[in-house]
Amino acid sequence: MAFDPDAALLTVLTDPAAVADPYPYYREIREQAPIFQTSITGTWVLSRFADGRALLRDPRAGSGAGLSEDRVGIDGSRRRDRNGPLSMLFLNPPDHTRIRGLVSRAFTPRRVEQLRPEVEEMCRGLLDELDGEGDFVSSVAFPLPANVISALVGVPKADRDELRPLISALAVGIEPTATSDELAAAETASGAITDYLTSLIAVRRAEPADDLLSALLQASDGEDRLSETEVIVNTLLIYAAGFETTTHLLGNTVRQLVAHPEQLQRLRDDRSLVPSAIEEVLRFDPPVQLDGRYLFDDIEIAGVRLPAGSSTMVLLGAANRDPALVEEPERFDVGRTDTQVLSFGSGIHFCLGAALARLEGQVVLGELLDRWPKWELAGEPTWRSRITLRGVEQLPVAFS
Repeated sequence: MAFDPDAALLTVLTDPAAVADPYPYYREIREQAPIFQTSITGTWVLSRFADGRALLRDPRAGSGAGLSEDRVGIDGSRRRDRNGPLSMLFLNPPDHTRIRGLVSRAFTPRRVEQLRPEVEEMCRGLLDELDGEGDFVSSVAFPLPANVISALVGVPKADRDELRPLISALAVGIEPTATSDELAAAETASGAITDYLTSLIAVRRAEPADDLLSALLQASDGEDRLSETEVIVNTLLIYAAGFETTTHLLGNTVRQLVAHPEQLQRLRDDRSLVPSAIEEVLRFDPPVQLDGRYLFDDIEIAGVRLPAGSSTMVLLGAANRDPALVEEPERFDVGRTDTQVLSFGSGIHFCLGAALARLEGQVVLGELLDRWPKWELAGEPTWRSRITLRGVEQLPVAFS
């Protein structure tokens, strides 16, 4: 029987068993239909590393947000794009260039590194409460990045619990399989967070602090500054992009090391491998599995013409395991060096929070290694039924 890439892709997007392990489907797609146009939505799908990177870096490819009133869901339904101002994720040059330039002045590697002591303190407190046994996601992987992003932005501790479920609801809106109810919930959450940030901005204008929100309000290039609306929508982006993705990175790190005890032992024997271990998790089991672009002009990739006006999807989880990228790509190896990944995207939309995610991963992994030599799962993981931001909802662990 001839291979049907449409069927394989639809399985990955909708079948819970495939969400738990999409990699066999990715391998088939990459080997048999590395660039194809799905009949479901008309989207062009790319699964090889070089092809995906070339597309994500091409200036003729960008965001198609706002170009049409609605878009086609994976189920064939038509769904309206979000209304209102767009964050830099959904902008193209020159608007994207201007906004990202101003935001990056506030979101610096120095500001991220300054968070390290606070991240370490938060992590130790959460691991104290876990006490070796329980659900790793709800105890550590979920609250840590939520609190870290809140601390970075400048959200007071008393307000952080209230924002967590709103950010989770907001993040679901980017999923190609999101239902109409979930999209409506994302809109509601966006409105509630916007109202909250508007109030907090008023406080920060009167009393600036050493936090990202104050820095965004003050960021300037000559006379150019971010408007209040631009501050809000890009703070929402930083929250949504830096919260759930890191939750899944932390959960995937524990899952993979429990599944590969020999690699866990290597880390115990050589702590210098901690950074490369996080890179290997990002390659082998990335928390973000899909990225997309809209084509403003014809593009040719690997001899295939992708016409202007097309939407595209890069299967990041497939690209990271491309055998043209690394030897034995299906083998989990914490000692790999110079690993290239598309886990944070590429090109002008490369994730601004990549350094923060890596910092949190390294801190948590180091603290876990310090505390418990024996790692086990105390039950089967429960998976979220989502593929763009892919990870487990529950991860029962027993550390001793």
